[in-house]
Amino acid sequence: MEVGTYVDKGINMAVEYAPNILIAILSLIIGLWIIGKLVGFVRKMLGNHFDSTLTNFLSSILSIALKVMLFFSIASKVGIDTTSFVAIIAALMVGVGMALNGTIGHFASGVMLMIFKPFKVGDLVDIGGGHKGTVEAINAFNTTLATLDNQRIIVANSNVTGNTITNISGQGQVGVELTFGIGYGDDIDKARDIILRVGKECPHILDAPAQGVVVAELGDSSVNLATRPFCKSEHYWDTLFYMQENVKKAFDAEGIGIPYPTMDINMISSN
Repeated sequence: MEVGTYVDKGINMAVEYAPNILIAILSLIIGLWIIGKLVGFVRKMLGNHFDSTLTNFLSSILSIALKVMLFFSIASKVGIDTTSFVAIIAALMVGVGMALNGTIGHFASGVMLMIFKPFKVGDLVDIGGGHKGTVEAINAFNTTLATLDNQRIIVANSNVTGNTITNISGQGQVGVELTFGIGYGDDIDKARDIILRVGKECPHILDAPAQGVVVAELGDSSVNLATRPFCKSEHYWDTLFYMQENVKKAFDAEGIGIPYPTMDINMISSN
């Protein structure tokens, strides 16, 4: 009798729960298919606007969140009490959030860089007045710069957004700030003509805006002439180095001296 009773109870339970289990399985299959399609669509949309690394990261977060929601929805339909699961997951999320506080800040800063786009890959930037280089990559948690001497600087995104960002090449054209000192006994107009002549010979300097030379400062030991020739952003370093070298050579050829600080020492004899 006992065996028959258990069999009857088993049959009754199967009959009672079979529809729910079947619905749960179908819901799981259909839900996973819909989530896959939705995540693929979102990944495609994000890929048109954001970096691939950030796109994949956001897509994976969306996929996990939707699958967790699907799990709880199916579990409740089957009759499983999900309250304890929610409490455990909430506690885990709080702990993980506290442990990854800095990392989450870097990620949020990365999202801000993607949205506001203060610079893009290939731009020459100066971050915080100390990190200067060409942007190689804008990742979810850090930004990579390549310096002129082929070093790689990796800056956390929160440090990028928390500092002053100077996009040197962001406008397509950039002015190259240059200062040349000459002696007080040298001819200012002659030195100005030499600087302008070298600028015209430089293959990278643009005709407009026109280059000018002004007296920027009467220094302690030199008259400082300032000029700002414009060039395309990708020719910034070439223009800077060309002007510095060739102006020095032209000054030497024309007898224009570039002074350096000197000190007069007066000896007083005790006799």
